[in-house]
Amino acid sequence: MGLLSLLTSNPTAFVIIALALVLSLAVHEFAHAFVADRLGDPTPRRYGRVTLNPLKHLDPFGTLLLLLAGFGFAKPVPINPNNLGRWGTLWVAAAGPISNILIALLAAGLLAVLPPTDLGFQVLLYVLSINIVLAVFNLIPIPLLDGSRILGALVPSLGRSLAQFEAMPFSFLIVMAFIFLAQEPIGVLIGNVRSFVLGLVGFR
Repeated sequence: MGLLSLLTSNPTAFVIIALALVLSLAVHEFAHAFVADRLGDPTPRRYGRVTLNPLKHLDPFGTLLLLLAGFGFAKPVPINPNNLGRWGTLWVAAAGPISNILIALLAAGLLAVLPPTDLGFQVLLYVLSINIVLAVFNLIPIPLLDGSRILGALVPSLGRSLAQFEAMPFSFLIVMAFIFLAQEPIGVLIGNVRSFVLGLVGFR
């Protein structure tokens, strides 16, 4: 279910979740661009992606999907693996999910000192949950997601096959169709990890 359903039922939650998602996605993509830039690949800077400005990272179609279908995407950060090498490519891929994990840890730390009735507490709870979901989803080894890039760097032969698939004309549509058809098991996986992590920090 998309976010639009919250507009009438809980407008405050809609605004909080939408802002948290936009900012978390922006940090995620910035992390990819920043690490690539620091490791010597000028491609992200050339495309203006080494920034926290959400407008540079949001994809119109991906944002619309997020609102309507409950899942979406930001613009992938363009990189040149030839400038990064195998391990540089791995760190660039991992940077996005790591940034979401760090945000989740920061939110969990702040939640420990805020009273549960405080509005900031509720906002941080949303932030914590959203970043857990983003980290777990992006670590799934599905082509075009960060998990596949990490796996491809660890297993070069598989990485070459994944790169060939991603270069196919309709690879994006194939992946989107797969995610749509597999959204129930993917949702169960993410939900279980989310519940486990929230339970570890004392929230459900």
